Amino acid sequence: MRNLLIVASALAIAACSQAEEAEPVVETTEAAETEAAALAADGAETPGMYRVTTEAGDVYMEEVKADGTYVTTKDGEVTETGKWEQPSPDQYCTTIDEAYISEDDDGSRKCNTEQIGEDGVWTSVNEKGETAIVERVES
Repeated sequence: MRNLLIVASALAIAACSQAEEAEPVVETTEAAETEAAALAADGAETPGMYRVTTEAGDVYMEEVKADGTYVTTKDGEVTETGKWEQPSPDQYCTTIDEAYISEDDDGSRKCNTEQIGEDGVWTSVNEKGETAIVERVES
């Protein structure tokens, strides 16, 4: 009986030390990427194609890419490229590429406040207070 008790104790100690040495469970890359995916004001992931209509009636198409870049076109011609970030669904930020910097834009990071109103209209307001209507479109 005494030998059985010693063997059982030794097995219990061995089992405890193995549990302590076990590596912690790590989230899979796919799960971590899903949690980190930026969401737009409409609740869907940010990357996609958008139609942006300014207060003046100008219509731009903006392709927001999963690699963190964007391309804006007007009448089929590229008007701007750069990098985007979406820290929250109500804030969309861009940094314009150097080739498109003008006297009106110093190339610094700019953020728009975005929301979908009770009427279902998605608006984006830039730092100057100018409002644009945003629509997600099929690419």
